[in-house]
Amino acid sequence: MKKLFLVIALAAGVLCSQAQEDKATPNPRPITMAEYDKAKTYAVKDLDKDTYVKFENTYIVDRYEMKKPYFITGDDGLKKRIDLYKLVAKDGMQELGTLIYYTNEKGKRYTALQPNFTAEGKVWEKYFEDIHSIDKEEKNFVLKLSYILSKEMSFQLYKSLNQGKDLKDEAGTYGSDICFPGTELVAMADGSRKMLSNVKPGDQIMTVDAATKKSVPVQVTELVEHKAENYAITQLLLLSAHEKASATGLHVHLVSKVVQATPNHPMMASGQRKSMGEVNIGDQITCQDRKTHSYHTYTVYNKTEKAGGVQKVYNMVTTGGSTFILNDVMVMQK
Repeated sequence: MKKLFLVIALAAGVLCSQAQEDKATPNPRPITMAEYDKAKTYAVKDLDKDTYVKFENTYIVDRYEMKKPYFITGDDGLKKRIDLYKLVAKDGMQELGTLIYYTNEKGKRYTALQPNFTAEGKVWEKYFEDIHSIDKEEKNFVLKLSYILSKEMSFQLYKSLNQGKDLKDEAGTYGSDICFPGTELVAMADGSRKMLSNVKPGDQIMTVDAATKKSVPVQVTELVEHKAENYAITQLLLLSAHEKASATGLHVHLVSKVVQATPNHPMMASGQRKSMGEVNIGDQITCQDRKTHSYHTYTVYNKTEKAGGVQKVYNMVTTGGSTFILNDVMVMQK
């Protein structure tokens, strides 16, 4: 399954202050590529104490809004730290962007720089390359960063995560088939997960009552397989974030789920039956905790819809129930 963190970054929207009407010296001005590369070499020595640092008597690194760091723990139990600093050019006090210092549980620090909204496309492209490079080493870095930046700066997540591009770049097949890609994972009655395309008649899967959250096993009577086409696929990124402030910073436990289906497949969202294509960002969806098998509410954080490539899609027919659990997300039966 394609990982949605691809879409990171946080909406390539607007990150700094509003431009002032100064035609001679626009503020903020665009950061140059040379400045971008140089700024990433600036290392704040003590992230706990250094809130205002000058470099080369030309640039200032100033803790963003004097806010304490974020400490984010994912479902892997590993705690990461993210500190935000403004990068300011002393000449005219031009705010060039936001420096991001990311420290993993072993103390290794990574640096990224999100430019301000006036930066040229090539600088933004370099930023996207840099954060995805970190993401290859640090699982879900882009997701954690997008959560923080969208919270702090009200970014439009969709654009940034997708590098400012519209994902509807090719036409997908829209039809009456209500189904899922074969790679989605089905919650089985014995607590295991099985790829949808591998489910067989006679298998026992879990269904959950949407109102009471009580789950019971049901038997699969048929796996419906639709011919391979370039189906349109809706993908939802769901987040559960629990925050707790302390003297050292804001501690966040962040867990994500991703589910994909044809746009017309039904699910319960914020207490209403909707097709996946009708689900909105901010809607509440019931998801299962894989370890405890308990059910919790997650929030739709991002939604994309695009052609999924030529593939078969599937659905299940069972002896009862009204829902399935796919990728730990509750969806309605057809």
